[in-house]
Amino acid sequence: MAKVFGVGSQLSGKVGNLIYAQTKKGTVVYEAPVRAKVPRRSEKQMEIRTQWVNLAAVYRQFNQTLKKAFEDAVGSGMSVYNAFVQANLGVCKVYITKKVRLNGGSVLAPYLISRGTLESIDWQKNGDGVLVTDIALGGLTIGGETSISEFSQAVIAYNDGYEEGDQITFFYGRQTEDPVSGVPRAKITGFKVILDTKDDTPLWLVVSALGFTSVAGGQASGFMLGMGEVIASGAAAWIHSREDTDGTLKLSTQYLTVDSAVLAQYQGADAFGASADSYGGINTQAVYLQPVAVNVARHSAITGTEPGTTESGGTGGTTDSGSTGSDTGGTSTGSDTGGGSNNPPAGSDGDGD
Repeated sequence: MAKVFGVGSQLSGKVGNLIYAQTKKGTVVYEAPVRAKVPRRSEKQMEIRTQWVNLAAVYRQFNQTLKKAFEDAVGSGMSVYNAFVQANLGVCKVYITKKVRLNGGSVLAPYLISRGTLESIDWQKNGDGVLVTDIALGGLTIGGETSISEFSQAVIAYNDGYEEGDQITFFYGRQTEDPVSGVPRAKITGFKVILDTKDDTPLWLVVSALGFTSVAGGQASGFMLGMGEVIASGAAAWIHSREDTDGTLKLSTQYLTVDSAVLAQYQGADAFGASADSYGGINTQAVYLQPVAVNVARHSAITGTEPGTTESGGTGGTTDSGSTGSDTGGTSTGSDTGGGSNNPPAGSDGDGD
């Protein structure tokens, strides 16, 4: 602390990191105390925030094609984006850092991407590691000349629950890492076909062989619908959807299947810690009420009484006070199964930071 003379003697208040004060002896100045910065969020809050970042990033990769993908959200007042976050938050925990977010990174994860009342499409890896669905194609071998009509007839004939006008959508995501920054990047592409037994357009002009290939299924019905290659650092999913006569859309409930070494790098305690630290860390001084642990021997030595008792006076008796304390601690090709205005703003994680 120092006394100030001259022009500075008229100052009062804080200027920079200096505080001026008027006293009987004149103007004095001293440095403002430096307070340790306390992180804003508790562990529980940061757990939500760090998951939310990747959820928003992955949702944006669908490029609005999930606008109707949550059947129960449409018309309920809840945005599909919020339904997507609600369905996956705390279920599949993926944590990315602020650096990854600011560089447009995202990590593909086995998130729920559609929810509805149609029967789900099931798929499994065969002996070659290729995903094969439970959609039977009979003896149809899909090739460059196979028409939408032939494909539609096979799907309707060999599978209960499929009708003329139904849609099958296939999503495929590729996971990469930036060779310079190491930032994980994802790109999701969607392909759709509407079942039409009179459409002679070649199937592979509308969709990709990547998700619309005949694969030997080992069943009496012959071939099954599957992928044209093994997933390599990516994710995949098929969705069955149908528009009813009243205009409502029904969908099957589906999760992304992910096969990527990148995913494991952004899961677990270490990944959570790195992500939390990048957003300012966790506030470990959250206040909780806890009972006091009383040291009986120490209490008796100091007061001459046991905890919870007080001397009653000349009679030598005691009365139980009954109290113990407490302290406070301190790019996509179309799909009608999704999209719309519910997409989170680019660069936003829903937190405002």
